[in-house]
Amino acid sequence: MRAVVQRVSRACVSIGGIPHSEIGDGLLVLVGVEEGDNEEDAAVLARKVVELRVFEDANRKMNRSVKETGGAILAVSQFTLMGDCRKGRRPSFARAAVGERARELYEKFTKSLAGWGISVATGVFQADMDVDLTNRGPVTLLLDTKKSF
Repeated sequence: MRAVVQRVSRACVSIGGIPHSEIGDGLLVLVGVEEGDNEEDAAVLARKVVELRVFEDANRKMNRSVKETGGAILAVSQFTLMGDCRKGRRPSFARAAVGERARELYEKFTKSLAGWGISVATGVFQADMDVDLTNRGPVTLLLDTKKSF
């Protein structure tokens, strides 16, 4: 699984111009599921996101996690994170997990986040969404369960 994690002061998802979910301070996490990913990948990725120390402490060092700050997480599924752009100009999504399996692992990821006591908002799986955010810092990180944590 892959994730783009952004520290935000606010983030929201709208579908068809209608607001769906919103958070204040916290993390926007775009999540992609790859063929071969499993429940352990979802749990490991969730733990990594929850424990990432990307919020400032009293000394202005990035030493605090979203859990420590009481922030929220907006998790949005995004299969395009699995896009392979190495050949030609059109991305290949051949390695992206499809359908129900991708949904299961995305939902396992969001449930794992909530299991850590985090307030979790979500997008809608496979919906055409507008994601609006204010990236604080900016801070943006890439995570991939296929690479060692």
